[in-house]
Amino acid sequence: MQLLIRNLSKTYPNGVKALDNVSLTIPHGMYGLLGPNGAGKTTLMRTVATLQEPDTGSVQLGDIDGLRQKDEIRRQLGYLPQEFGVYPRISAQDMLDHLALLKGIANSRTRKQVVEAMLRRCNLHEVRKKPLSSFSGGMRQRFGIAQALLGNPQLLIVDEPTAGLDPSERNRFYNLLAEIGEQVIVILSTHIVEDVRDLCTQMAILHEGRVLYEGQPDDALSELRGRVWQRSIAKADLPTYEQSYQVISSRLVGGRPSLHVLSAAAPDDGFAPSAPDLEDVFFTKIRGWN
Repeated sequence: MQLLIRNLSKTYPNGVKALDNVSLTIPHGMYGLLGPNGAGKTTLMRTVATLQEPDTGSVQLGDIDGLRQKDEIRRQLGYLPQEFGVYPRISAQDMLDHLALLKGIANSRTRKQVVEAMLRRCNLHEVRKKPLSSFSGGMRQRFGIAQALLGNPQLLIVDEPTAGLDPSERNRFYNLLAEIGEQVIVILSTHIVEDVRDLCTQMAILHEGRVLYEGQPDDALSELRGRVWQRSIAKADLPTYEQSYQVISSRLVGGRPSLHVLSAAAPDDGFAPSAPDLEDVFFTKIRGWN
């Protein structure tokens, strides 16, 4: 099964063009949707999740028309939005049971078995009777995945899932997503480059509502091999270098800016070759550098 997105456009009443003729082919497995805040990622995900209408375009999941057969899409969909509400005083077990009932699992014995299995799968069984208000950020995200997986969806959408998580919770979440991605389509929408690099075999870069790249991360890296150069400079010299070179990124290392620049040939002035990473790809694409 594939998710086919064709020529989606959406302009809000305030004139913001959130999607500009977006077309993507999303296969089974982990798919990274990478872009800065405001790129249109959430608008795209909400459209696929049948929560809002595009101005033009189509969404097709297998044989299902996502814009006309919304109930059918919803039966195949699990969605973890960036912000999701819960009843804080209810236990994880009772809340999941309630959501399972809403998703159509009417038989109480079957529902109990499903909830039990999902709590164990998401490593929440030991805290199943604790109120959701007591959960850490990572536990809340694992609960969000648990509710999204109810009903065995074939398409799972997670929107900025690791924002605010500490490293250990983030790793646990990665492992859970990777396991899920072996069985269904998982769209990981994020602005965190490492999330895509670590998890996804296919990706797209979205910026200002337009698709700037679609393909494998390794192919995007290959485009930059031999063209990225690095050196450390004094802070006071940064404006001069930004005027003289295509500076991909600048980060402070030991109190000094470490530059990555894009150049077809070795720049002068002490630059050394650098193996490109996905962050280099991201910044070169959104700046329109080929």
